[in-house]
Amino acid sequence: MISAQSTTFKFLDRGEDLSIVLIPGWASDYRIFERLDLKFNYLIPLDFSPFTFEQGLLLAYREYSLDKVSLFGWSLGGFLACEFSAKYSSYVDELILVSIREKYNQEELDETRNYLRENKKGYLYKFYSQCFYDDECRDYFKTNFIKKYCKDMQLDSLIGGIDYLAKTKISTEGLEAIEKIKIVHGEFDGIAPLAEAKRLKARLPRAKFIVVKDSGHMPFLKKSFSRYIR
Repeated sequence: MISAQSTTFKFLDRGEDLSIVLIPGWASDYRIFERLDLKFNYLIPLDFSPFTFEQGLLLAYREYSLDKVSLFGWSLGGFLACEFSAKYSSYVDELILVSIREKYNQEELDETRNYLRENKKGYLYKFYSQCFYDDECRDYFKTNFIKKYCKDMQLDSLIGGIDYLAKTKISTEGLEAIEKIKIVHGEFDGIAPLAEAKRLKARLPRAKFIVVKDSGHMPFLKKSFSRYIR
């Protein structure tokens, strides 16, 4: 579950040569990636706060004797992946940004804080419903996560995530040192508009841009998603 205090990681040795950090988005945690089957060992945040992510990941590099790893940042996690990669490019093999946008609108974030304080469960149901375009991802999330997340996500951590989003935006400065970058986006993302991802791609000419057809904000919940990450 999300912690506002610290970020701690667990290394999952899957018998692969390469490793990847899986960074969740707002109102989710490491469990959201359970369906992924990538050709990597996984480094997952058991506890997670955007404000302590950098320190926690640096500790994990030392604890697990890691050299270069890939970063897979989804939504809010994409901001964190970019910030870390720009600052520690020598630690990063590949940067994979999923369902990202340049920044979030301050007025919308203020409204989200108010809605959460008034009715956390009701707002989360609304938010999660906006994340999907296709039945495959919607049904999988509904079966496996919606009740758990509406129960487990704590209000202070949700507000903390909104506070982080209010202060951050994706800057491409420093990312020119990353040789391999993928931007992966759902064709019909209702949370992070496809047009914003395309603008970011224009600022990162070496990045590979991948549109997942008939998908929304959680394209990695599709069974076929792993084929985009090689």
